[in-house]
Amino acid sequence: MFLEKNLDLLMTKYGIDNAKGLAITAKLFPNPIFSLFGGAAITQQQTFKGTRYITPQIEQMFLLAGKRGYRMESAGYGIQAAEATFTDAIRQLTLTLKDTYYQVQLANRRLDLAKDNQQRFHRILTIGEIRFKKGFIAEVELIRLRLQAVDFGAQVIRFTQEVQTALADLRILLAFPPTIDLVLTSDLVYTRVTPDIDRLRTEALDKRPDLQARRFVLSQQQANLRLAKSLRIPDPIVGGAFTMQGPQGGGNQQLYSLNLEVPLPVFDRNQGGIAQAEIAIQVAQVDLHKTTLEVQNEIEVNYRNLTQSQRLVEAYQAGVLDDAKTTFLILERAYQKGGATLIDVLDAARTSQTILQNYLEALFEYQRNLLLLERATGQDIL
Repeated sequence: MFLEKNLDLLMTKYGIDNAKGLAITAKLFPNPIFSLFGGAAITQQQTFKGTRYITPQIEQMFLLAGKRGYRMESAGYGIQAAEATFTDAIRQLTLTLKDTYYQVQLANRRLDLAKDNQQRFHRILTIGEIRFKKGFIAEVELIRLRLQAVDFGAQVIRFTQEVQTALADLRILLAFPPTIDLVLTSDLVYTRVTPDIDRLRTEALDKRPDLQARRFVLSQQQANLRLAKSLRIPDPIVGGAFTMQGPQGGGNQQLYSLNLEVPLPVFDRNQGGIAQAEIAIQVAQVDLHKTTLEVQNEIEVNYRNLTQSQRLVEAYQAGVLDDAKTTFLILERAYQKGGATLIDVLDAARTSQTILQNYLEALFEYQRNLLLLERATGQDIL
């Protein structure tokens, strides 16, 4: 449904239909030309009835030097280039959909973390109010607790808005109205991958659709050069005519004739068209080389980024997350019993929140770098 309703994809698909239309035109032969001539002599005592004549004529141009074949060859490469461009558009839009899906996952995880922090700090605030009533803490300490609770509440509101914005972006890509509620069936989780980068490099240069499209464009321009060179050879026009004339027009009232027309390539031998075709080949070669370099660099950069983000996520999972959660939990319990100060609790809360938020960011960056590597290689890795 996503691919069927996307307007950008539909516009790209029309490019295939246009290329097929050009291929139909390339297969066609020139139309024959029908001519009709007539006349009579009306001077020197001649009459229209006696000298009238009429000549129907049919002419046909014959394409030489393989022009029709070169046009068909060029049009065929044009279709292949359009199809490869369409495949690349599907690839790009699919990756955009995945990236938006990950954005929703990240926003949901942030919201869950903010709600958890809000509930936990609400418990601490309740304990602080009890301790304040008993005279165990000063009023300024209670005010600090309330301010922090408000801050956690503001985070919940902000991340709720972030979730709604991400869901709206996802609905737009899926062509869904805002009345439809989207429910994600998976969460933002870590799945370790070890891609075979050498194989990915080789297959990307061979199979990435944008590279394929540029190769087809180069082949099309080479076919256009062959066509341009063939245009130096003139195409003859062969015709036949039948003349019927009155009794005073000549010795025979029915005449048959053949005619041959051949343009003489004295001045115009399509020099300009050949030069343009040669330049078009050079442009296509440079474009292909540029795209190849971009693909190679994209693969290297995204692979390195994936490796680094993978190390960062695993470093968090090696114990940092548990330490941050445990520290906050210990200080929370100690504060309930009067064994920790408010400053210790607030500091532990901020540290725990920062660590968990950074972990979510690292997890999202890992998923995104994996997605970017898939885009660079033109194939799925997971």
